[in-house]
Amino acid sequence: MKDLINYIAQALVDHPEQVSVNEVEGSQTSVLELKVAQEDIGKVIGKQGRTARAMRTILSAASAKIKKRTVLEIVE
Repeated sequence: MKDLINYIAQALVDHPEQVSVNEVEGSQTSVLELKVAQEDIGKVIGKQGRTARAMRTILSAASAKIKKRTVLEIVE
């Protein structure tokens, strides 16, 4: 899951070298913390949060396949 979010985020931003994804694992749920450059936050979130919502939808579909809940947080 971490690699998936990292790949998508790097494709969206102007500074792909500053993209980092930190995974905090729990027994049932994992939290992915996505951190990008300050000027790229708008590109990752998108208009009215559409890009972020799409990333969360892809993440939930992929994590349902492994029967684990994964949450995406965009950290400033």
